Amino acid sequence: MTEEIVKSALSKVLYPGFTKDIVTFGFVNKIVINGDDVSFTVEITSSAPEVAKQIKDEATVELMRAGADTITCNIKAPVMPRESSSRGKNIAPQVKNFLMVSSGKGGVGKSTTSVNIAIALAAQGKKVGLLDADIYGPNIPRMMGLANIKPEVHGNKVLPLKAYGIEVMSMGSLMEDGQSLIWRGAMIMKAIEQFLRDILWSELDVLVIDMPPGTGDAQLTLAQSVPVTMGLTVTTPQGVSLDDSRRSLDMFRKLNIPIAGIIENMSGFIAPDTGVEYDIFGKGTSQPMADEFKTKIIAEIPIEPSIRIGGDDGKPITFINPSSESAKRYMKAAESIWASIEEVNANGGVDNHAVQPTTPPGVSACSTAAAPKAQPKSSDESCGTGCGCH
Repeated sequence: MTEEIVKSALSKVLYPGFTKDIVTFGFVNKIVINGDDVSFTVEITSSAPEVAKQIKDEATVELMRAGADTITCNIKAPVMPRESSSRGKNIAPQVKNFLMVSSGKGGVGKSTTSVNIAIALAAQGKKVGLLDADIYGPNIPRMMGLANIKPEVHGNKVLPLKAYGIEVMSMGSLMEDGQSLIWRGAMIMKAIEQFLRDILWSELDVLVIDMPPGTGDAQLTLAQSVPVTMGLTVTTPQGVSLDDSRRSLDMFRKLNIPIAGIIENMSGFIAPDTGVEYDIFGKGTSQPMADEFKTKIIAEIPIEPSIRIGGDDGKPITFINPSSESAKRYMKAAESIWASIEEVNANGGVDNHAVQPTTPPGVSACSTAAAPKAQPKSSDESCGTGCGCH
């Protein structure tokens, strides 16, 4: 019995649900051979006991056929995820927490924030996924160094890409470079659901979701599909951005999503030659808005050339240059976000029962075409469309 014979036998054992074997996946290691006695370890990505049992049984059969006598198969699996305290509809139950990153308008650095917050959470030991749900402007692949890399498809499921220790999926990874998407709301809603249900996410501590700008179908569909643990709003110091950011925060409130805080982007400018910070666009102007919604500014991220360079080159500043001022602020923001997530879960989690749709499938409850003409009695009540916002 040789290591080559052992690997050849184990290469016939497919990982459950996939068309690849456990050797090709690189899951087999620590092979020890003593005559016809074989011992080895298989490191799997699923905590489901039935997956471990199937691999162990099939590996034993194949090795016996190859002439092994005594077979010791050690399965190394992740710990079963703790039961989430959240309730309601959840089409991605293997994900413990969902962080919705939103903004009232585009161009405020929402995707940059999502990338660096995800990396900062991973650096703190969390198992993190990053979903680019900005269907019309999917920039995450470039920012994560995954441009032009296509994911593997296994049956009707898609395996997320990986970069910087994070699982990543984006519409930009599924479509041709430069291709435009001219989709109506119903198609956006279906895409959001498929990103949650049909992507083979691992048992994640948190899935960071980069949303499209605004407060439309994508945000409502996400809130109805999974219990969103926290919402994070990204803004810039200018008044025109703050006006729209208020709408984002109001959306969180109406959808019963706890607010993690506000990140103020382009908050000052750090000169690359001197390191001096200048408030060219203002700084701290988000504080009155934070007070209005009983939340806080968790980071003021300055304009720093290395952030732009890192985004363009697929080298996020929080990973490549963790000692930079901006990276330190992202790390501090991630610590605040995780503390808020733990607080929400300790207090019973979130529940999306109240925002479930009462309209037929595929119909946008908040769209003008679908909305009835009934007027709500007050700002605290439902909008009258059956979308669940109140």
